[in-house]
Amino acid sequence: MSAADPGLRRLAAGTLLAAFQGTTAPDWVLRALEGGLGGVTLFGFNVADAGQLAALTRRLAEAGRPVVSLDEEGGDVTRLAYHTGSPYPGNAALGAVDDPGLTERIYRAIAGDLLSCGVNLDMGPVADVNTENDNPVIGTRSFGSAPALVARHTVAAVRGLQSLGVAACVKHFPGHGATRQDSHLEIPVVEASRELLEEREFVPFRAAIEAGTKSIMTAHVRVPGLTEGRPATLSPRTLTTLLRHEMGYDGVVISDALDMHAISGSVGLSGGAVLSLAAGSDLLCLGPLPTPEEIERLLTAVVDAVAGGRLPAARLEEANERVDRLRAWFPTPGTYGTDGTVIGLDAARRAVSLTGSATPLKHPFVIEIDTPPTMAVGDVPWGVAPWLPEAEVVRVKPAEADAAALLGRAAGRSLVVVVKDAHRYAETRALVSALLAARPDAIVVELGLPIWRPEAAAYIAAYGAARANTQAAMELLTA
Repeated sequence: MSAADPGLRRLAAGTLLAAFQGTTAPDWVLRALEGGLGGVTLFGFNVADAGQLAALTRRLAEAGRPVVSLDEEGGDVTRLAYHTGSPYPGNAALGAVDDPGLTERIYRAIAGDLLSCGVNLDMGPVADVNTENDNPVIGTRSFGSAPALVARHTVAAVRGLQSLGVAACVKHFPGHGATRQDSHLEIPVVEASRELLEEREFVPFRAAIEAGTKSIMTAHVRVPGLTEGRPATLSPRTLTTLLRHEMGYDGVVISDALDMHAISGSVGLSGGAVLSLAAGSDLLCLGPLPTPEEIERLLTAVVDAVAGGRLPAARLEEANERVDRLRAWFPTPGTYGTDGTVIGLDAARRAVSLTGSATPLKHPFVIEIDTPPTMAVGDVPWGVAPWLPEAEVVRVKPAEADAAALLGRAAGRSLVVVVKDAHRYAETRALVSALLAARPDAIVVELGLPIWRPEAAAYIAAYGAARANTQAAMELLTA
């Protein structure tokens, strides 16, 4: 095939999931869909409300046959509720409850929300086994640290999503749970032997494949002895030899976002696209950073790679065939009546736990210790103020906070200290310790993973900072 062949260009376009700014579809996206663009990935800035999102996806569908995807994991990572916080508690809370039937119902409710808005592929569930406490990017997004637990809940999530016709995208293969680096910023390394990978990382993915997951997302992680010295997203040994041949997976393989620094900062956006397709990816996810001009250059690079013999045309044909099979499976968009708020809050209430005893609150003074948002979560709002209207709530940065001044303001009042993943931030732990040294009667509320548990009168573990998690924690505090 020559670089001038319009059929080749259409095949190349069919492997892309593009992103764009705004709440309406730009003309360049509509033209791209008419030219065969595989689909789009939506982010919080594309969503104002359910009605607007449904109108957006209808307009996209008028221009082509797009895969419409977004990250709706529940808990801390949400796109549908990016401006308010999710009504679902997230995977860490579901793993803490350990009721696969509940997990399946939660993900079925999420599927109903997505289908009502015209979204047909969910970039979830996370199947990473979170064995590294200092993991900066997985954390509460994981069901837990035990492979069997993560596997059974991954299967439940896949069943819940796909029972209504939303494709699950199990991520991040071959496993991102044992890393201390964020692939948005660098290439993380998973130091694990093949035997350990089989016993730990691979268990949930094998279970998801057996359960019929429609898609799997790659990880931008390097695994010595497996990924050929490169991120898994670019590794034929990982995506073709292992995933396709050894594990027998024939669904759609989706790359994690290629504009993440692990790829764009190492081989470049266009280079990453060509290498990922050659390795075995079928859809290339692009985050919000690439401009239309950069996407055009990426397409040209893929076309030139085929014309130059560096990328087999058959590889593009195979990728397009898999995506077409996925499209044929999608149902007709409609309205689904699951009440996510009710089921989500019920799940969060089952997950939350209290250690110690909390006395009735007296003119409460609440200190929320700020935690920087991760790239995966984004700037989703969090905090306890909506459920403690009688409280004075202050948000402080731990490095700038004056413990003595805060204690002075809390004198004669109930003191509540709210943290997110305190185990990951030494300055947060130091501030909490200083406050508790003077006020051992204080209450600590952890809205992340409850790994660091300071000595306090009461300690509440919510397993997430979503709206549902926080409401359940406040109900327990004020009961």
